[in-house]
Amino acid sequence: MPTTAQLVRKGRQKKDRRVKSTSLRRWWNSKDRQFSEFTSPFKRGVVLQVRTMTPKKPNSALRKVARIRLSNKQEVTAYIPGEGHNLAEHAIVLIRGGRVKDLPGVKYHIVRGKFDTSGVEGRKTSRSKYGTKTGGAVAPVASTGEEGDQPAQPAADQPAPAN
Repeated sequence: MPTTAQLVRKGRQKKDRRVKSTSLRRWWNSKDRQFSEFTSPFKRGVVLQVRTMTPKKPNSALRKVARIRLSNKQEVTAYIPGEGHNLAEHAIVLIRGGRVKDLPGVKYHIVRGKFDTSGVEGRKTSRSKYGTKTGGAVAPVASTGEEGDQPAQPAADQPAPAN
């Protein structure tokens, strides 16, 4: 324990808070081709790989995770929450901070119901966390404008509207 005189002379040092989700802080400036510090709550990324992981003891399950390359050129492992998912390689996802306690190295969560990630089907409780609309219906996934997306064709039995 320091004496009053020692505290007057030297004072107390503030402890720096450690940032746990570091990839959300870095920002890639493509014009200047350098990284900068700019904190953001979410980041967009592209799925490189979808796989399962086994948790630490004493838990036992197959947790679904995805390896993602973020818009700031960093690669992270993110957890896919909820039951079932439609993610595959090259899907566009949004990630947020939030670690998974029993998966070492997983410090991010994928946001359900945004970009190419569908909401959890049949979800009745905590729907806002899983991208599900009222009644358990899945929120429609926004189109990314890729080659598979075509405008809807009129039904064959109905005449096309005259211009």
